[in-house]
Amino acid sequence: MPRFYCPTDLTPGALLDLPAGAARHVQVLRLQPGDAITLFNGQDEDGVTGEFAATVTQMGRSAVQVQIGEFARTQRESARRVHLAVGMPANERMDWLVEKAAELGVASIQPLVTERSVLRLVGERADKKQAHWQSVAVAACEQCGGNQVPLIHPVMTLAAWLAQSLPSLDARLLLSLRRDAQALRTFTLADDRLPAGSDVTLLSGPEGGLSPGEEAAALSQGFALVSLGQRVLRAETASLVALATLVT
Repeated sequence: MPRFYCPTDLTPGALLDLPAGAARHVQVLRLQPGDAITLFNGQDEDGVTGEFAATVTQMGRSAVQVQIGEFARTQRESARRVHLAVGMPANERMDWLVEKAAELGVASIQPLVTERSVLRLVGERADKKQAHWQSVAVAACEQCGGNQVPLIHPVMTLAAWLAQSLPSLDARLLLSLRRDAQALRTFTLADDRLPAGSDVTLLSGPEGGLSPGEEAAALSQGFALVSLGQRVLRAETASLVALATLVT
């Protein structure tokens, strides 16, 4: 059944004009009055997310009206909330990373400009990319069944991000190729340090990784070095492998 993100209060029995993006999607699918759809708004009740049944009632040239049905408590989110801070890979790879991270259940993504970054965004261009990546995350959640859309933060430099007051989370992990980095899978098995229900910040570099100075700056902010093994993965692959390890 088609699923649509509707970031507003949803009340069973109420009539609702769908937001423009969802309305366009309904029209592209050529749905008709009487067709059933599913809506979700990313909100949770007592820590449990869910979704609403809905029925298309009217189809206009640009507007779509639906009647909201029953709410179903449906928990498809990871027990461990992972916030990904990533040196943006170049070309279309960041789009792919955002899409797959949203499918895996990332809680938020912080795009970063680092010393070795090929992709450098500032000003209006950065704002447009942020909005684009947020829409990519929404579409991924609509497709995969996720009921909480990850927040895509504004683009920042790594130095500025580390200089701000970072949230007090349960763990801060830095993907690294250094020999003294601990295997990530071993780290996650230590339940006393990273139990289910914990919040984790995962920092990963761009092509070429973070510079030694950047790693040192992250370590001074309480990050622990973790490794995915001896193979050197692409920047976007490494981030997703680490994310998949943490959320499962």
